[in-house]
Amino acid sequence: MAIPAGTRRWLAWGVFTVSAVAAVGIVPVRLWLLPDDNPSTAAFNVMFVAVPVVGILIARRQPDNRIAWILLAIGAVNGVGSVAEPYTTYGLVLHPGSLPAAAVVAAINGSLWVPGIGLTGTYLILLFPDGRLPGPRWRPVAWVSGITIGLLVLAFIFSPTRLEQGANVRNPLAIGFLASALPLVLFVLPVLPLCMLACAAGLVTRFRRSRGVERLQVKWLAAAAALVACVYLTLMMLSWAYGLRGEASPPWLDALDRFGVATFVLIPVAIGVAILKHGLYGIDRLISRTLSYTLVTGTLLAVYLGVITVVGRLTPGNSSLSVAASTLTIAALFQPLRRRVQAIVDRRFNRARYDADRTVEVFTRRLRDQVDLDTVRTDLLGVVHETLQPASAGLWLRDVTRPLR
Repeated sequence: MAIPAGTRRWLAWGVFTVSAVAAVGIVPVRLWLLPDDNPSTAAFNVMFVAVPVVGILIARRQPDNRIAWILLAIGAVNGVGSVAEPYTTYGLVLHPGSLPAAAVVAAINGSLWVPGIGLTGTYLILLFPDGRLPGPRWRPVAWVSGITIGLLVLAFIFSPTRLEQGANVRNPLAIGFLASALPLVLFVLPVLPLCMLACAAGLVTRFRRSRGVERLQVKWLAAAAALVACVYLTLMMLSWAYGLRGEASPPWLDALDRFGVATFVLIPVAIGVAILKHGLYGIDRLISRTLSYTLVTGTLLAVYLGVITVVGRLTPGNSSLSVAASTLTIAALFQPLRRRVQAIVDRRFNRARYDADRTVEVFTRRLRDQVDLDTVRTDLLGVVHETLQPASAGLWLRDVTRPLR
């Protein structure tokens, strides 16, 4: 039986309100109860409100789109976890026995990462952007993903182990016979990332078959996910490098780690842009600009370090000279390098802009030698049609022999 549209809207608003209030409202309570807590945790809670926000925006416009309900479910799980974690820490660690059912809440909270990560990595990708499967043959992937997420949630809730928040507190929801089934749980756990890979393959299949608007929608999600992955991978490699040297992470790396966490908000934002189609057609330009400035920044950084090293070896003890030489080199290279890299990237990723620029350039050269007004008019309208593709175009020329009134 289908749920009426009005009921679905009220349900969506209810889920959004609970998840948003829980995620944001718990921040001052968390800072009061746990003053030594990592600030990025509170920032992550606030940032993650973007997920249910995008969900409610999509639900208002497209209540039948499953993506909206997946985003709202992820937001609700995060909201519950935001409240449960400080609750259990206070009731089991700081002041044991002071809060009712703290151990039960801790047992449930220990499983919430599964639907949060599982829904994001499986159904959100597999059903994007219209809330439907790419095809009938992907139905087994959807079933296996759902069963895997459900089994893992139940396994973590009823597992006969000690709770994470309290070293001496046993799980009050534990079921004894699950202790012998622990190897089975360990077998099911790797199935989740395999399901994520299968869902990613479904998105690739959808992209290869797509045309027009749907292709642009998939591009938005792919671009956001790729940027988040690159940032997070870079930060992980930097932390790993300091760990290998036995050194603590410097303050600037800790600050970048918080920035890396904040980049995750790009994924729900990209989903919202793609489905609501606000600014959808700017994705090629966005990819082009992001890639161009990334390449230019990386190249200039390498040149800067190279010049400092070379000049430092040639003039030891004169660090100001090496810095000045590096700065002047960077200033001289920036504009030519940016134009060259932009042209190369546009040729590959922003073909429409590249072709338009080339068309205007050819028209400008032809205009220098053209004096016939009718030919200029025809060429100009042709360039406008080719680059802007308007529904209609016309050219009005004022008669210069007649004065304006």
